[in-house]
Amino acid sequence: MPTPMRIENLYRFPVKGLSAEPLDAVDVTPGNALPWDRAFALAQGDAAFDPAHPVFLRKSNFMCLLKNAGIAGLRAKFDPVEGLLDISAPNGTRITASPLTPDGRLALAGFLTDFLGDEARGTPVFHYVPGHVFGDQRTPAISLISLPSLAQFEHAIGASRDAMRFRSNLYISGPAPWAEFDWIGRRLAIGTAIFRVIKRTDRCNATQVNPATAERDADPVRELMRTYGHPDLGVHMEVAAPGRI
Repeated sequence: MPTPMRIENLYRFPVKGLSAEPLDAVDVTPGNALPWDRAFALAQGDAAFDPAHPVFLRKSNFMCLLKNAGIAGLRAKFDPVEGLLDISAPNGTRITASPLTPDGRLALAGFLTDFLGDEARGTPVFHYVPGHVFGDQRTPAISLISLPSLAQFEHAIGASRDAMRFRSNLYISGPAPWAEFDWIGRRLAIGTAIFRVIKRTDRCNATQVNPATAERDADPVRELMRTYGHPDLGVHMEVAAPGRI
């Protein structure tokens, strides 16, 4: 019998490493992530990313929470109709520019480089490459977390862990804790779309960063390993058939 579930939260993350944007609904298509999810990224100056020949690079090549905890204090919002990206900093400074134009990307790179300060390596470059996703997987994917699994993890460690530490696209309720690990290789109907669950999500030390305070104040990877013997929380999916979530 199909497992009933409810989508509690739906997010995209337009800029790699920066804040989430909540969505009410989204259309998905095979071979793609959520529209505008991880569409933009600031490559560090020593990164080997070539926009003429875009390939997957590890997150450490980019501005990311793994290396730059302070960026959790930035708030980003992308308007795809106007083609404008707005980024605001905790000190009240902000920028609104088009990530779709060379001049806009240059301005955004300057703002983010200034914010990074000593953590900027060389001359960082802000990128947008149509069709390329700056995700943590070699192929475009959509991430899902079961809130019952997160709740069971929190109970086991005796502490709460903000769900946004894990930067998932979908947060669902309904299934039994950890049932999602049994979905690997199976198809999952969400809304009118069909997904193929491809892998468990192994977590990294970016989850140490508290999204509310931008401080490294917990170690979910170590907590998962100590409690379950693995660092996994959530799954990644590919779109098997188009539809609307």
